[in-house]
Amino acid sequence: MDTASDKMLLAVHNIEVVYSQVILALRGVTLDVPEGKIVSLLGANGAGKTTTLKACSNLLQAERGMVTKGSIDYDGHDTTEMMPYDLVKAGVVQVLEGRHCFPRLTVEENLLTGSFIRKTATNEEIKADVEKVFQYFPRIRDRRSSLTGFTSGGEQQMVAIGRALMARPRLILLDEPSMGLAPQFVEEVFEIIKSLNKNEGVSFLIAEQNAVTALRYADYSYVIENGRVVTKGDAKEMMQRGDIQELYMGIGEEGRTSFRGVKFYHRRRATFF
Repeated sequence: MDTASDKMLLAVHNIEVVYSQVILALRGVTLDVPEGKIVSLLGANGAGKTTTLKACSNLLQAERGMVTKGSIDYDGHDTTEMMPYDLVKAGVVQVLEGRHCFPRLTVEENLLTGSFIRKTATNEEIKADVEKVFQYFPRIRDRRSSLTGFTSGGEQQMVAIGRALMARPRLILLDEPSMGLAPQFVEEVFEIIKSLNKNEGVSFLIAEQNAVTALRYADYSYVIENGRVVTKGDAKEMMQRGDIQELYMGIGEEGRTSFRGVKFYHRRRATFF
């Protein structure tokens, strides 16, 4: 995959992450998010996807984790000493796995919490941004006065992404957006992500287990296993690779198969951009 002409908005270089000073969670993870692109990070549960995203948003300390080696640069600046608050102000917002909406606030009130970082914004600007969110998520416009705890999982995922948009981010770190959602909601959410990327220029790093959907909507993709990036490439090209189809899409030579029956294979050596 050739990204030589792309400006790197996020550059993660050879990082290691340790929890509680003893548990090595990431080992030498390197990845890039070009500006204006969608990048997916694929892997099974426990592979290191969430840890990678939290390293990028500096949320590890809340879980007694820390980056012990390597570097993370956002827009050409080292983020090591930046607080999560400062990263949000700079344009990096993470949507956590499980959505984490405020259940006793209405949909609209949840959206408004995403704008707290914009101290100089006027009420008219905030109101205009709320309406823009509703343009992208018309389903939650109809629920704007409903308590978020009484909305569906898909609607809460839309609220969570909409809340992130209220900070006017340049990069959204999106953790497992398809988790627990019905298939029609998954497609709807990813279509909106694609529209936000195209129309608003928002870049995305998306951690996903749903490889079929993630690869279809991403520009580039990485696969992480046991805390290491094991392969990477153009998303459309990776969809055609036999090893990816067999291990992450459940498609073998004779059609769909279970992971239990997947044969041993020698993974390709990762190619560099």
